[in-house]
Amino acid sequence: MQQSPNPDNNAIVFSEEEKGNQLFPVFVKLNKLRTLLIGAGNIGLEKLTAIISNSHQAQITIVAEIISPEVYRLIADYPRIKVKQKSFDVTDLQDIDIVFAATNNNILNEEIRAVTHEKGLLINVADKPDLCDFYLGSIVQKGDLKIAISTNGKSPTIAKRLKQILNEGLPAELDATLQNMSALRQTLNGDFSAKVKKLNKVTESLVNPKKSFVEANIKWLIWLVAVLFIATVGITLWNTEPEFQTFFINIDPLFYWFLGAGFVFAMVDGAIGMSYGVTSASFSLAMGLPPASASMAIHISEVMSNGIAGWMHYRMGNVNWKLFKILIIPAIIGAVLGAYILSSLEHYSAYVKPVVAVYTLFLGGIILMKAFNIKRKKAEHKIKKIGFLGFVGGFIDAAFGGGWGSIVLSSLIAGGRHPLFSLGTVKISRFFIATLSSLTFFTMLGGKYWEAVIGLIIGSALASPIAAKVSNKISAKTIMVAVGVIVMAVSLRSVILFILKLF
Repeated sequence: MQQSPNPDNNAIVFSEEEKGNQLFPVFVKLNKLRTLLIGAGNIGLEKLTAIISNSHQAQITIVAEIISPEVYRLIADYPRIKVKQKSFDVTDLQDIDIVFAATNNNILNEEIRAVTHEKGLLINVADKPDLCDFYLGSIVQKGDLKIAISTNGKSPTIAKRLKQILNEGLPAELDATLQNMSALRQTLNGDFSAKVKKLNKVTESLVNPKKSFVEANIKWLIWLVAVLFIATVGITLWNTEPEFQTFFINIDPLFYWFLGAGFVFAMVDGAIGMSYGVTSASFSLAMGLPPASASMAIHISEVMSNGIAGWMHYRMGNVNWKLFKILIIPAIIGAVLGAYILSSLEHYSAYVKPVVAVYTLFLGGIILMKAFNIKRKKAEHKIKKIGFLGFVGGFIDAAFGGGWGSIVLSSLIAGGRHPLFSLGTVKISRFFIATLSSLTFFTMLGGKYWEAVIGLIIGSALASPIAAKVSNKISAKTIMVAVGVIVMAVSLRSVILFILKLF
């Protein structure tokens, strides 16, 4: 900013308009001032409503040639508001402290502003930020708590949206807290330091609000479910499946392949929020597992890995609990149904396998396309049919071995949902979906391919807490390209091998 001295009065003359929001926030006691409102049509009604809603005892004089019936109805219960049905003239500024111009005549508004400034008064001109000495911001009020929001006249719409967010986020009970704090303040003894410490202790609950039982104990619930699930399955298999005992005596090298694969796929999933199922399914089919057994191995491994990842996202505040409640029940129903149908077709795995391969080939293509269009498009409206989306995502995920992240997370983000909160919600939902679909697979199929199952469990569990923390430090585009290419190549190989067998 350039500046030069004025030779006449040595004042500073600014050659550029000051940048940034130069407004100084104040709260005016309109009940102690005399207010003039010029104009009583729709614009005047809007200004009058704003004044009265914030200061019921405001002393207001309304000057206008035409007074709308709505204005008369509004002021009927406010005896301190006077009406002068006449044209504005400079004498109306006598005994006035603050002025609001709300006419639809721009020339008249500028004349009012000029004479108002001659009188040394402040003025607000409706819908003309350049003519205003002050703005009326969006107001959030919870009893004695009042928050004013200003965008420096740039975007009233943004101010209204912020008002909506704060109104929803601040509890109505906050006013009771203020009253209690006021009463407590009157009872405090000691020096200033002692009073501050006491008030800090009392107000700690505001920054660390009381959580519901589920939110407060989600970590232990996830671990309890995971441990009980694994313990129950392990004890049952140890007593009923000789192969399960043999596995621990003579570990198949397949275990190490799936151990490494589980770790890599969980890291990829944590980085881009999807693809664990589709990559694991492609890998499992390539290693010779039937589709239902592959899906069972994938979902059992996801019980612990998604429990850990969901807990990490919960700790980082990335879970939208309203979205979770709408999504979870339909998703579980869809997952259980998909697991049941796929398990019923296990004897026809030779024919189901190429179908699954075609599906993973399709998902690989989608991932590859998303890699080159990674920016989230702005949606006019948020996605509405979340329950249906959860059902379809859960069903396809269980029936084809993967796709929950690719379908649900992508749809939520494309539908205008926040990417970070969508990722956290999808992850914690996945824990419950994986648990119920795994139990369905286990009931239908029993214990099979445990070297693959345990390898994926351990590998993905080791990667999950790391992936949740480094997800924003890895190039998602590069990973998505690599995943898309690999998944398509492996899936295409399975399809080609099936076709060659037919001949």
